[in-house]
Amino acid sequence: MKQVIRRGLKEIIVDEAPDPIAPPHHVVVRPMYSLISSGTETASIHQEGVLKEVAENPSHLRKILDVMGTMGPIPTLREVHAKFSEYAVLGYSGAGIVAEKHPTVTDLEIGERVAYGGEGTGHAESILTGRNLVARIPDAVPFEQACFATLGSIAMNAVRTSDIGLGDVVAVIGLGLVGQLTVQLAKAQGAVVAAIDLRPERAELARKLGADYVVSGSAVVESILGITNGRGADRVIVCAASKSPAPAQLALQLCRDRGRLIIVGAVGMEFPWNDMYLKEVQLFMSRAYGPGSYDPEYEKHGRDYPIAYIRWTENRNMEEFLRLLGTRQIEVDPLVTHRYALQEAPQAYETILAPNSTSLAVLLRYPSADAPTAVYTPVRRVDNAAAPAAKEGKVQVALVGAGNLAKWSHLPNLKKNPHVSLRAVHSSAGFRGKSYALRFGAEYCCSDYQEILNDKAVDAVVIVSRNQYHAAQALAALRAGKHVFVEKPVALTEEECRELRQAVKESGKHLTVGFNRRFAPYYIEQKKALERRSGPAVVGCRVNSPGISGSYWMADPAIGGAILGEACHFVDLMYWLLGSEPVSVSAYTLPTGKKDPVGENNMVAAFHFADGSVGSLNYSTIGSKTSGGERVEVFAEGIGAVTEDFKHLSIRGRMRVNRSKWFADKGYSEQMADFIDAIRKGVHPQIGVEDGVRATIGCLRMLESARTLAPCVIDLGD
Repeated sequence: MKQVIRRGLKEIIVDEAPDPIAPPHHVVVRPMYSLISSGTETASIHQEGVLKEVAENPSHLRKILDVMGTMGPIPTLREVHAKFSEYAVLGYSGAGIVAEKHPTVTDLEIGERVAYGGEGTGHAESILTGRNLVARIPDAVPFEQACFATLGSIAMNAVRTSDIGLGDVVAVIGLGLVGQLTVQLAKAQGAVVAAIDLRPERAELARKLGADYVVSGSAVVESILGITNGRGADRVIVCAASKSPAPAQLALQLCRDRGRLIIVGAVGMEFPWNDMYLKEVQLFMSRAYGPGSYDPEYEKHGRDYPIAYIRWTENRNMEEFLRLLGTRQIEVDPLVTHRYALQEAPQAYETILAPNSTSLAVLLRYPSADAPTAVYTPVRRVDNAAAPAAKEGKVQVALVGAGNLAKWSHLPNLKKNPHVSLRAVHSSAGFRGKSYALRFGAEYCCSDYQEILNDKAVDAVVIVSRNQYHAAQALAALRAGKHVFVEKPVALTEEECRELRQAVKESGKHLTVGFNRRFAPYYIEQKKALERRSGPAVVGCRVNSPGISGSYWMADPAIGGAILGEACHFVDLMYWLLGSEPVSVSAYTLPTGKKDPVGENNMVAAFHFADGSVGSLNYSTIGSKTSGGERVEVFAEGIGAVTEDFKHLSIRGRMRVNRSKWFADKGYSEQMADFIDAIRKGVHPQIGVEDGVRATIGCLRMLESARTLAPCVIDLGD
């Protein structure tokens, strides 16, 4: 499919990317038209370059320095440089027909006319979006109008947040697309509307669309006071976009005592305390399309909010806006200033970004608009013509899951390994797979995992997808005759562990798990110190992971949470350091049943090992981000060894060692080299399926012990 891409910081191109596949609660839409949101989309196009962007947003520099402290200077500089060619998608509002749906979507049919929204959906010939971000289009509404539904629902949520009463005076500041729609919706709600913008032509357009008063120029406060007999506006809705707090401060001046101020656009939020206090103004933020926005349970997992409790969700706002279009209570045709074909998207963005541009709504028209009944034939593999030809004798590798770990570690390590040829990159987000394929020289990218399984040239699969997919993807790869490197955890259930064991046995292929700490230099030295002990030892692991919280997917216990997803590292690490099997565990967690912090993710566990050693694992997601990340202490007769954050090592005993590094060495490169060498030489990698099984079952027993408040035996079975 053709897709509009931002390449680097500011270049707009149209490139080929794989068509998406609909996961549960999602549909694939074949657009007829999409709408370029000039405010939101152009904010991510950095025309003036990276230096100005960093100067205006110092937080970017802080993030770079934080990452450098964790990953080191070379990987960080490599990623900063990659930003100049990395792909990103633009756009989130359009209309078309349902081309494909997951079986969990039962209330829509293939071929139905729908409007769609959703952050990151983009401008492309096929769009993947959640069922709750799709709304049927009434017969009376053409696609050109229906593609306004997302912007319309944003304006509608602002009006609902305003709680406008009949006859209220409502001032709307900023008459871009959302502002123009807000004017019309506020008018339909029974308000007396004053439309405000610096551009006279936009103010005049608002008058034609129903505004009772329009104000442009410098005498805004005087005009509003005149309209309201000196009281000020009952409601002020800020639809402007500005890094300056001037629009918000103007809104405060316009608002009457105990009035309501609603922020819709991205503006500076600095208010004079005394003025806010004296007026006792109520300040509200209007979040996107309405209730459901940014909630993954609603947008990605299809869980609607009951109408008896929340009348107007983002989906119902989209439906209502489309109804108003159908009854002609809202007009959008006068807002359209330009139309372009999809291939002309770069010119469309040039039009919007041009100095003194008068553009407002810019529409993209798709080839499907000329053939709406054509059969949808998705293409889920795109070849990279620039990729170097694979050399005979090299291990051909496919990577699955184009996330940050793949980008920062696994792909660079595969690329620099002289015995590897990168065959493919798989990602459900086709544009990201294409971006990684181009950057790291893969022969093709795909959105369908089956493409890799069917590819006889692929020798090994590196799985870096989300935790809940690891076992199924590894199992499929083994059965397809591929070696497997799978990031931890290898599995989330005992049944998955049994299946993987059997698949490894039947296939004769290697399966290794991403326990990189076994290859980190300081942990290797710590293990060597322990090997000189004469009896059992005491191990203590303290882990602080405050990033695994809130809406971050890793925090969800339903898909492993922090314990199965991350603490498994330390179950494996304790076993490896001691060289002894864990036989039982007792564990406690913080109170469960809370959304945040998730109690199951905050655990203290005590392990007993076969050789008499004992270990403790203290895993927390509620600590400070400025505290250390991980600290592992081991004590045996006459020996004490401490490793912290991969950067510090201290050993005491017959030998004394103190080592420090500026930057962490986490062992990723060495582990990947071990996996590739095992394939080439026909030997087993240092980490096998049993190690992955041990860590998963150990974590399952930790969680069981915490639930039952009783010790649990760790039995790995056959």
